[in-house]
Amino acid sequence: MLYRAVQPGLLRYLRVLVGMDAEDIASEAWLQIARDLGTFRGDLDGFRGWAATIARHRALDFLRHRRRRPVGTDDVEQLASLPAREDTAGSAMAAIGTDAALALISKLPRDQAEAVLLRAVIGLDAAAAAKVLGKRPGAVRTAAYRGLRKLAEYLDQPSSPAGDASVIRRSAGVTQLRTSALKEVR
Repeated sequence: MLYRAVQPGLLRYLRVLVGMDAEDIASEAWLQIARDLGTFRGDLDGFRGWAATIARHRALDFLRHRRRRPVGTDDVEQLASLPAREDTAGSAMAAIGTDAALALISKLPRDQAEAVLLRAVIGLDAAAAAKVLGKRPGAVRTAAYRGLRKLAEYLDQPSSPAGDASVIRRSAGVTQLRTSALKEVR
């Protein structure tokens, strides 16, 4: 149950931080979470914050490692032979909307992007997000406010900096994010 409740938001958060390697980083994070679960004390919000902290540390470790060793290209031709598990068209449309939303968030400065992801996507309060980021709650609220305000500006523009704004606007996650952005801005 914990995995199902936390993994989607955690994966979106990591996707902005590390891109396509998010699932690998999430797997490493969940291995550490499972190993250290006996040491955790708290409620569901506390668990989400704890899991986000672990995932963030794994992501930062990965980024440091990647800077030291350049990444090679993968053999894309192997992907064509893999069968699809779901409705490909439906999955593609959902992925385009989510990917476009995450691409839009990734256009924000890093502190704003992380604050928005932790607050709006993972659902942490300012205190828990501050603990993950090693900042004060007021600094996280300010970064999230500025990030959400900038996202609202992007979404109100006819052409979004992340690509097709109409795809982004149709995404259910971004509709919720835009609503959050407008509430925060007001």
